[in-house]
Amino acid sequence: MITAIVLVKTSVDRIPEIAEQIAALESVTEVYSVTGGWDLIAVVRVRAHEELADVIPGQVNKVPGVEHTETHVAFRTYSKHDLDAAFAIGLDD
Repeated sequence: MITAIVLVKTSVDRIPEIAEQIAALESVTEVYSVTGGWDLIAVVRVRAHEELADVIPGQVNKVPGVEHTETHVAFRTYSKHDLDAAFAIGLDD
């Protein structure tokens, strides 16, 4: 699974509506409204790199009100959830 973090600038008067439209896209797993230089952060998960072109410029960027995006593709994923699961292997409850 390939994960991309998409930073999104939007029309500021429509942030909640734009976030909901982006979150409704099939490969978008989460959308965060954030402070700072960007309005939203979307997490996109796809099976192949080629699909990123379909999802990000093909869908996310076409949501009305999306003004600019910047995409970061993850090399690896580290999370507390993954670590907890790994350490629990072989342990009986």
